[in-house]
Amino acid sequence: MNLQHLKYIVEVEHTGSITKAAENLFLGQPNLSKVIKEMENEIGFKIFKRSAKGVVPTDKGLEFLQYAKSILVQVNKIESLYNDNQKNAVNFSILMPRATYISYAVTEFLKGAANEPQLNVNIRETNSIEVINSITVGEYNLGIIRFETNYDQFYMSLVNEKNLKSEILWEFDYRALLSRENKLSDRKTVSQGELDELIEIIHGDTTVPYLSSAYYNKSNKKSARQISVYDRGSQFDLLSKIPDTYMWVSPLPKEILQDRGFSQVNCPGSRRIKDVLIYRHDYKLSQYDKEFISGLFDIINKLDDEEQGI
Repeated sequence: MNLQHLKYIVEVEHTGSITKAAENLFLGQPNLSKVIKEMENEIGFKIFKRSAKGVVPTDKGLEFLQYAKSILVQVNKIESLYNDNQKNAVNFSILMPRATYISYAVTEFLKGAANEPQLNVNIRETNSIEVINSITVGEYNLGIIRFETNYDQFYMSLVNEKNLKSEILWEFDYRALLSRENKLSDRKTVSQGELDELIEIIHGDTTVPYLSSAYYNKSNKKSARQISVYDRGSQFDLLSKIPDTYMWVSPLPKEILQDRGFSQVNCPGSRRIKDVLIYRHDYKLSQYDKEFISGLFDIINKLDDEEQGI
């Protein structure tokens, strides 16, 4: 077992395919398959199993991969100590939901850091379970998880179990985001029945694992017509070009609504959402982390003021 082989195994998990991982690693597929088999023989259990979607980790494999990622993160940190200009570098990494107000805050933060001589920034949008797992093993420094308030106990228990620090950022009711071409866009409020006549654009990876499908389906009404996508750019393109669509969002800054030609509308009885900042218990927030968090709260306060008409 060596560090390079650990990187190979992690790449297989990331792609969900031995063929794709081999392409990314510039290896032959037989060679990568051989590495996996030799490592499985060495540790005494299967790391991956085949599925209809490719390869997925076994239960033991998931545990092994958590340790492997943690080792690789620590190795990267050791290597970074040899960077002569490390003190002058802006190191910032965050995992977050597909939320426009958060990406807006990241952009505003980076405007102030853009002139620094060294900039090392990693930003990734993903679901809350992936955020928690990646923060736990140290792949990223900051994470923001989003969940419906009726899942509060589930998520916060998981955060505490992983020994992560947490801070509530914002609690809000979802808004319906519409194109200005939509027939409902000039309304202050809409009913769920009116939205049911439209096509809902949804994030494709927001289901809550470990909860029974019966419980999840009961608390999350499925629209008759849906388009599932995984990045905000595609969502906004669809919303702009197909007027009979809508999506649930956190409140957006007015300038974003104006630039994009969108309207956000209240819907009585919509889901209550909570966004929570998390990071490792042993991680000390950097100056840049604190600047970002402060700017994020400024934007949240501004959005709250706009909601109240201040």
